[in-house]
Amino acid sequence: MRDNCTTMLVGKKASLDGSVIVARDEDYDQGYNEKRFVYYPAKNYDEVFVSKGTGVEIPLKGQGCGFTAVRDAVEDYGRFDEQGINSYNVAMSSTESEASNRRVLGHDPFVKNGIGGDSMLYLVLPFVKTAREGVERLGGLVEQYGSSESNGIAFGDENEIWYMETGAGHQWVARRVPDDSYVVAPNMMIIGEIDFDDPANYMYSTNLRQFVKDHHLNPSKTGSFNFREIFSPRDQDDLRYNTPRMWYGQKLFNPEVKQAIDDLDMPFCRVPAKKIAIEDVQFYLSSHYENTEYDYLTKEESPVKNAYRPISVTVSQECSIMQIRSDRPEGYKAIQWLCFGLYSAAPWVPFYTNIKDTPANYKAKTGQADPMGSAYWLYKCIQALLEGKQQTWQRKLRAFQADCQSLAIQHVDETDEAAEKLAAAELPDFLTEANEKIAGMITAKGKDLFDQLVKDNLNNSIYKYRP
Repeated sequence: MRDNCTTMLVGKKASLDGSVIVARDEDYDQGYNEKRFVYYPAKNYDEVFVSKGTGVEIPLKGQGCGFTAVRDAVEDYGRFDEQGINSYNVAMSSTESEASNRRVLGHDPFVKNGIGGDSMLYLVLPFVKTAREGVERLGGLVEQYGSSESNGIAFGDENEIWYMETGAGHQWVARRVPDDSYVVAPNMMIIGEIDFDDPANYMYSTNLRQFVKDHHLNPSKTGSFNFREIFSPRDQDDLRYNTPRMWYGQKLFNPEVKQAIDDLDMPFCRVPAKKIAIEDVQFYLSSHYENTEYDYLTKEESPVKNAYRPISVTVSQECSIMQIRSDRPEGYKAIQWLCFGLYSAAPWVPFYTNIKDTPANYKAKTGQADPMGSAYWLYKCIQALLEGKQQTWQRKLRAFQADCQSLAIQHVDETDEAAEKLAAAELPDFLTEANEKIAGMITAKGKDLFDQLVKDNLNNSIYKYRP
């Protein structure tokens, strides 16, 4: 269970370039695992999937498309393919860990051997052609096999984004993100009022209303149906651990709105004050309450500087910003911006997803801290070397990230221009090589930063003799 993640979704009319953006950071225990960026080719499925995490067994049959994923190297608790984009340019992020209240779970408990975050992407992404189909397929599986936990799952295609939440063993709901809006989601339920007469914007489990009615779960006096009110715990974990991350995102993109950092009723989505760029999403998902009294990295003394859980923390594992660009042809419409390690100290690399393979150092399974052979371990080692130096290295880190981002943008422009001249059949090989190229260029810059940090640590070692 990934219990510290943060999601951000941006509709096509809210983004700077008209892209649909589905993004999430994954946090987990340090030193346990490593992340791998992989590609699964299209195949005809005829298998029974068995989850190592929960033991659920689900038959998979039929033609499945190719897709990317950022998965665990160690599979002790399951696959955890996490996030990826398929060849139909559908993005899926699974999962944002959430929680349900004890009253709801008393009537519909989680299913111990049901579907969990370890298996959702593998069960769904190869078989769907739109974001809506993703919700429908996963919703059907949850109703049939049950859910082992409460999660938020995002689906996006070039036209729309859906955010789905599993609220009990067999109950779920999904809401379409308005095109002109963005969503920031911490580890708590955020879907509020449900309009059961608006199928264009809401989907839900078959017996959701009857389940709530039969067990007297709706506290509303007016007859409204607020999923967050009915299913979520709304407890201290939300107040100190979750709502602050939602507050900071809405503060960044709607600075004119004033709301309390522990407000449990912040809206599901907002229309941003200005359009949102990829770099804005990167900043939010790398943030630690900058320019507020809650920033734990500030030099200023503040009694609340460590009061609330930020996004950028030591347990950061990987973050994907999945961009579906409506103004590009199908063959190179999708880009998965990937960052390993501590996001405030690491680069974002743009990977095209209509490919045949991923770069060697991004799919490496080393089993040990190997900064030369593994991109994941390169940036984790940089993170370790920065311990206690974040403040003094801030300027260098910002310059490093800015340099890498400009290089990445230039690479995307040049790759798009070259791809425009190619036939569809030529694109997978070409884009695979393009990914190798940008991974190599940015890795070289990362290794240079690693070299500087090692030497700085040696020159300032506590073992250095100082007469």
